Amino acid sequence: MTQKKQFFTTPIYYVNAKPHLGHAYTSIAADVATRFKQMDGYETFFLTGTDEHGDKIVQAAQAQETTPKAYADKISKLFQNLLPILNVKNNHFIRTTDPDHITVVKTILSKIYDSGDIYFSSYEGLYCFGCERFYQERELFDGKCPDHGVAPTVIKESNYFFRMSKYQEWLINHIKTNPDFIRPAQYRNELLSFLKEPLEDLCISRPKSRLTWGITLPFDKDYVTYVWFDALVNYVSALGYPDGELFKQFWPTTRHFVAKDIIKPHGIFWPIMLKAAGIPIYDGLNVHGFWNVKGSKMSKSIGNVTDPVKVTNGYGVDSFRYFLMREMVFGLDANFTEETIISRINADLANDLGNLFSRILSMNTRYFKGVVKGADKNIEKEKKLSLSSDASQAIDDFKKAMELCEFNKGIGAIWQFISIMNKYIDSNKPWALAKENANIPILETILYNLIEGLRVVSCLIYPIMPQTSLKMQKTLGMEKENKGFYTLKEVSDWGQIKKGWILPKPDSLFPRIDGDKSKPRETAPQTKPFKPD
Repeated sequence: MTQKKQFFTTPIYYVNAKPHLGHAYTSIAADVATRFKQMDGYETFFLTGTDEHGDKIVQAAQAQETTPKAYADKISKLFQNLLPILNVKNNHFIRTTDPDHITVVKTILSKIYDSGDIYFSSYEGLYCFGCERFYQERELFDGKCPDHGVAPTVIKESNYFFRMSKYQEWLINHIKTNPDFIRPAQYRNELLSFLKEPLEDLCISRPKSRLTWGITLPFDKDYVTYVWFDALVNYVSALGYPDGELFKQFWPTTRHFVAKDIIKPHGIFWPIMLKAAGIPIYDGLNVHGFWNVKGSKMSKSIGNVTDPVKVTNGYGVDSFRYFLMREMVFGLDANFTEETIISRINADLANDLGNLFSRILSMNTRYFKGVVKGADKNIEKEKKLSLSSDASQAIDDFKKAMELCEFNKGIGAIWQFISIMNKYIDSNKPWALAKENANIPILETILYNLIEGLRVVSCLIYPIMPQTSLKMQKTLGMEKENKGFYTLKEVSDWGQIKKGWILPKPDSLFPRIDGDKSKPRETAPQTKPFKPD
């Protein structure tokens, strides 16, 4: 039986500034999705990287009195270094300055040019240097770029254009007949609304008279490639298009992770580019919202651009990953504050999960000196003490949510099971049963079910909190040496904790955060060095 495949990508991040909270979220989201797919039996390939050409890179390099290549090298390294800090395990990191990528860009440009879908023409339009693209009047807000808040510059020049208009009806039909092509649905509707208006052809070149930092067009040495045409091709160049084995295996399964501000290039430019080049269309887009900080959009002028390295150092990598995945409803905007992440850590991680873990294993140590006694099936059935059906429900709900990248719902399914386990303890009162010898078989059955419940929780949290998952499994004596995680099928088999196992007294998973919340926790030193799993 051929193993199922899955290819996930982040957008390749533009190197005009260092990584921030939004970059961290997208990378972690793709990592969580990849780890989940591995649990579900898929062979995966996970790509990220950096986009390094264009006007803004030249401007940023000039501001630092260096060359565009030296500047790109410096910032790209920051993005590469961030990945292990966040415990993101990508298969490949691509740069648009890589020679292999440049070759593929030229190959695809030549292919589309030879087919007649690229033509030369004079053009006058509204150009935003911040976005590095031309705008139509209807796309502006009060005559200004919606992202940068400045009026575009009128530019008249001769350039090469890509006949996107030729493929407009095809794209509309593709989106309508493939409802999962763009998720969540509101972004599908947004693109269809945009496509109700005539689609203009895309200017895909910049004259070297005003920009030299880019990939030279293969059919005209006096022009470089428009940065978006260059950047989007990374998704196939990284797989070795056209003949690479990775391309053959993984390209049909591709789902891109993007933020909502770049849905137009990914949802319109990219599928039309692929169609024109005769390349199969990717499977779909997963579109997420923005992270605001203290209620405002991240901005250098406001001073609220959040550094993910500092936050991770202050709170720990698993806490940060959990917060991002739990707090944001995928597709909608979310808000980051110090108070919110502290509240999540204290309530969800220290109290709900951490206290449950400590409570169960401490009782097993206190009553049975750490030895797992097993469950009496007759007592379990008679007193309805099994947690297996609740665990099965949690696994099913988790899987359904994660398949749709509804990460907060997937985590919610785990925490619903944690809540059931906490209520199970309170209703069965093990401390009272321990007082009477006649009740010891009942107590053994209750604790076995609780320990099995911890096993299930430890497995399900793996995509979100891999280090915590490993720590719990080590304590439970079930650490996986070969691949570090249990498949969903393995998780579903109730009764894997063996009778007679000796479990140690647990360490604290997540200490509560107390103290002065007014101090910027994101600058606090990390108490223990982080080692990627």
